[in-house]
Formats: sequence, structure tokens, C-alpha cells
Amino acid sequence: MKTLSLLSLTDSQKKKLVPYKYVTLGMILLILLMLYPIITVIVYSFLDKVVTTKTHNLVGFENFRVLFKDSLFWTSMWNTLVYTVFCVVAHLVIGLIMAMLLNSDTLSPPVKTLARVLLILPWVFTVTIVTSLWRLLLNSEGVINYWLQYFDIINRPIGWFAEFGLAMPAVIFVNIWAGYPFHMISLLAGLQGISKDLYEAATIDGANGFQKFLHITIPQLEPIILSVTMLDVIWTMRVYAIVYMTTGGGPGTETEVLGTYIYKKAFTELNFTLASACSVVILLLSIILSFFYSKAQSSKGAAL
Repeated sequence: MKTLSLLSLTDSQKKKLVPYKYVTLGMILLILLMLYPIITVIVYSFLDKVVTTKTHNLVGFENFRVLFKDSLFWTSMWNTLVYTVFCVVAHLVIGLIMAMLLNSDTLSPPVKTLARVLLILPWVFTVTIVTSLWRLLLNSEGVINYWLQYFDIINRPIGWFAEFGLAMPAVIFVNIWAGYPFHMISLLAGLQGISKDLYEAATIDGANGFQKFLHITIPQLEPIILSVTMLDVIWTMRVYAIVYMTTGGGPGTETEVLGTYIYKKAFTELNFTLASACSVVILLLSIILSFFYSKAQSSKGAAL
């Protein structure tokens, strides 16, 4: 039996192996930093009393049964849904408006350059900077409250992140401000790739601005809109940092989302198995969304 070794490979075979040398380290890091933790969490979701005790037993789907009976889980699920829908829709609408503004001929090149720099800044800031900035601005003694009182819009200081009925809208607003540049940049690239001949032909045919937007701009941007929206849904659904650093899930459970629910179960109650079960639920939701995204992309490619 002949043994296969690197020394016995031909030059052509060695060349085929070269690309794998460049990705080997990345694959090892991916396995260690992503795949191993994911598998560990999945295993934990089927066990009891992990980490807190040296012995644990296989309990099957018991953790999921307990999770689905927890009213706080469903509250956090509903809050996550509301948060995700409002944020993603606003990201798309604002991003599209800003992209069309930057792509129009109404602004001079210097103004466009300055506008791009200013509008993309929220995406450049880290979550810590974003939350710290808006906690200062929306504080009861912050600048926003000062000007609202100065113009007699409100008659008392408001703790935007601490009052019922205002905490969730405030957190959503912060996420919208921080997240719309991703859509703006992606859609701006798509707008710049649309041939001007299409608009010129539509003008000759007597189409107005809205008709051009509806029948040319939107269809041409559809693949990009689908891609960025699906990615944004997955990212926003896994929200944790913005909510935890502004409201901590409060007041009460008004801004409790799946991310803060998992954190509190794991590191406050030390219930790692229930936290793992909730993490698996988020993983399954992400996989389902990714599946539909891939199907939509495949059907779009087949249509083209």
C-alpha cells in the first residue's frame, strides 16, 4: 500500500493545497472561538445544574419546557420582536432617504463629502460610546430636557430611560441612530450602480419622479434591500449591549429583551442551563431567517 505524504505529491497537487494553507489558521480560530462555544451551549441546554455543581444529568427537553412556561421569556420575546421590527424598518427607510440624498445632484461635491462623513459617524462609534452619549443627552438633567423645557414642550424633566412608556421608544431611537448608516452606505452603493439610461428613458416616456422611484429604483435595489434587511434582522434580534447599558431591561420588564434575559438567567441567577436553552432558541431563529434569506437570494438569482 502506498502512503500519501507531502513529499510524494506532484507540483500541481501542491499548488492546489496552497489556498488551504492560508485558511487553516482562520478555520482553527473559527472552530475555537465560535463552533466550540455554540456546541457547548447546545449541550448545556440538555443538562441540569451545569457549572454550579460537579455532577449533572441529561434532562432532554426539560429546560425548554421550563423556558416556554416562563412568562418573562415571552415578555422578552415580544419586546425583542417590537424592538427588531421598529429598528429594522426605520433603518431601511432612513438609510434609503439618506442614500438618495447623497446620490442626488442637488448637493455639491464638497457638501456630499462632508455629509457622508457626518452621517456615517454613528456607525463608526462603539456601543459604549453610543450608549454613554445618549445617556448623557437623555438624562433628566441633560441637554435635550433643557431645550424641551426652554421651548415649553415639556413642563418637567423626563428620565427617558427610566420611565414606563418612554424607555422602549428611547432605546429604539438610540439603535436607529446608531444603525441606519449601514443601510445608507449599502443602498448608496446600489444607487450608484443603477444606469442613468434607465431614468432618461423613463423621462422620455413621461414618467414622474415617484414612478421612477417605484419602477426603477426599488426593483434595482431589491437584492441589496433584501440582503441588508435580513442581516439587520439577525443582528438586531440578538440585541444586548445597547439595552443593558441604557436601561438594564427596566423599568420593570418594559425593555427586557432576549439578550438581557439570557444574561440575568446565567450570571444573576446562575441558571446556565435555562440561559443556554434560550440561546438555542435564538440560534434556531437565526438559522430559520438565514434559510429564508438563502432561498430568496437563490430565487432572485434564478429569475435573473
